[in-house]
Amino acid sequence: MVAIAHTVAFEGVEARPVEVQCSVSPGMPGFGIVGLPDKSVSEARERVRAAFAALSIAMPSRRVTVNMSPANLPKEGSHFDLPIALAVLAALEIVPVEALDGLLSLGELGLDGRLAPVTGALPAAMAAAEADRTLMVPRACGGEAAWVGAVPVFAPRTLRDAVDHLTDRAPLPRAAPGEAHDREIFDDLSEVKGQERARRAIEIAAAGRHHLLMVGPPGATKTMLARRIPGILPPLTPQEALETSVVHSVAGLLKNGSISREAPFCQPHHTASMAAIVGGGRQAGPGQVSLAHNGVLFMDELPEFERRVIDALREPIETGEIHVSRANAHIRYPARFLLVAAANPCRCGYLADPAQACARAPVCGGDYMARISGPMMDRFDMRMEVPQITLEEIQMPGKGESSAQVGARVAAARVLQNQRFATDPKARVNADASGRLLEEIAPLDAECRDLFSRAAARFGMTPRGYHRILRVARTIADLDASAEIRAPHLAEALSFRLVFGSPD
Repeated sequence: MVAIAHTVAFEGVEARPVEVQCSVSPGMPGFGIVGLPDKSVSEARERVRAAFAALSIAMPSRRVTVNMSPANLPKEGSHFDLPIALAVLAALEIVPVEALDGLLSLGELGLDGRLAPVTGALPAAMAAAEADRTLMVPRACGGEAAWVGAVPVFAPRTLRDAVDHLTDRAPLPRAAPGEAHDREIFDDLSEVKGQERARRAIEIAAAGRHHLLMVGPPGATKTMLARRIPGILPPLTPQEALETSVVHSVAGLLKNGSISREAPFCQPHHTASMAAIVGGGRQAGPGQVSLAHNGVLFMDELPEFERRVIDALREPIETGEIHVSRANAHIRYPARFLLVAAANPCRCGYLADPAQACARAPVCGGDYMARISGPMMDRFDMRMEVPQITLEEIQMPGKGESSAQVGARVAAARVLQNQRFATDPKARVNADASGRLLEEIAPLDAECRDLFSRAAARFGMTPRGYHRILRVARTIADLDASAEIRAPHLAEALSFRLVFGSPD
């Protein structure tokens, strides 16, 4: 007899179904696992043996073979311990075989039979719902998996609890979803004095998810501004929260079964490797671009990052996803984020300061900014200079608009965009609009066309530059609650592309 338990193997955020087949046959006593297991899966033999001993269950004096099908799919991770143990118990007729038919399980076994938490409970729950199976995960993962809602989730604390549930000796209650994080308290935008144009830029960027590059001397509040963007972003929709939480679940970042409806904010250091930014490593885990999905990726001192790391952002900026290639697999992660970058005008940072001007100016500034390639620079919808604030501005009484006031306008603009793209599965905000769609949502009157023609004749313009300017202009019109793009909206959008010379 072959007993079968069901589980999943993870390829990025996708949970692929896996059958764990167990056969107990005559022959030399042994315990073998086949089906392309990695080291952690092969070591499950010893963890299962010890957990069985803790339950006073003896391994049979026969040959135990566990096969994980499909055999050509790599199996990685300790979450295969529980389905392997259940398959062996069913083959030994300790657990009814039919009890495993409609069950998908995952969990790591301790030597005393306790179930330790594993990564990926949320995508596993989604896979269980698609296969119309119940789900069994460790106690610590129950709240996370229960967020899917479409599948019964049972969360035993030990292997004995799992056996008692499957044999109806002590059925487990269904796990309840963990708590959703309340809105965090972010640094308030009112703390930023002066910098009215920069404040306007981050408002537009947040409203339409337009990638923004800020260039200015040290201490000009570039980082201060960027860190206040999460405070003006609206909470994630249920769909966005689930998408983001799936990535964080695979990365093992969800704690106590809770998820957050706040847009993530990721700030990698400029020494971060390619794998840390775009994903990869031994197990091809998600990188910062995926952990920032539906949120903000802030790259401070952008020219200090390796050039190949900066250029690697071009794919997710254009497609909203990143592909991590390995020798035996190609893994896809979602990566739709708002890129906010900050840079000094040169390595010393004082290129335009007459009191501290660099002796190598202007060559120093040109060489430094050239670390950002032209194709990458072109992918910033908005580019602006952030000047140093004066002492008078710092000592100015009163405060500017708060994050709540700016966030209300951003939320209203997002509502307009949600209505606009309600029937388009590929677009959620203006930054996602294709060229064809832009012609429908951003028609220009004669005055705007004339302004565009004069800008193109003066500075030159590529189709990509044209479309990016239109997207920003559409967002500025949304912030003004205007159904049409007017000349002032277009002029402001153009001003954020001309700051470094060409609008392309």
